[in-house]
Amino acid sequence: MEYILFAIIAYLLGSIPSALIVGKLGYNKDIRQHGSGNLGATNTFRVLGIKAGIIVTLADILKGTAATLIPLIFDADVYRLVVGLFAVAGHTYPIFAKFKGGKAVATSGGIILGINPLLFIIMITTFLLSLYLSKYVSLSSMITGIVTIVLSILFKDIGLIIVTTILTIFVFYRHRENIKRIKNKTEPKITWM
Repeated sequence: MEYILFAIIAYLLGSIPSALIVGKLGYNKDIRQHGSGNLGATNTFRVLGIKAGIIVTLADILKGTAATLIPLIFDADVYRLVVGLFAVAGHTYPIFAKFKGGKAVATSGGIILGINPLLFIIMITTFLLSLYLSKYVSLSSMITGIVTIVLSILFKDIGLIIVTTILTIFVFYRHRENIKRIKNKTEPKITWM
């Protein structure tokens, strides 16, 4: 019963469409009608700029983190990584935005932040280094996922290995069109780094 309750809470948290809220309240824009149409941080950076992109990134990270920390408040006997997966599901398929959300990268990172802050710091470092070298957000996200799996193996935490593998596979799945564009050299590169 506890799992059901916290799964619902996590899903609803994840469903909060940060990019849509920031776009409409701060810029009078429905971000779904601009750029890639995606409700994620990358499209926010592209359409609304760095300030809005940072706000959305932080909000999306915190959705995942909150989902893993709320069970602690109630001293619930649940595996918090599993609860966090429902926040990712909410972010990707949000009930508050017609089930069309982001690609789950920032919210996945937020789950890790709530469970293992050291691993999260290494993930952020990996992402930023990959982004600096490649200029591709999508590629950097996928590389970070692979590095996270390897690090999870080094931590010898079977639950962490399973969840990071699930999240990474999902991130690859959500980026399948980006992979095609990278191969065809049509994927947009960032210009601000």
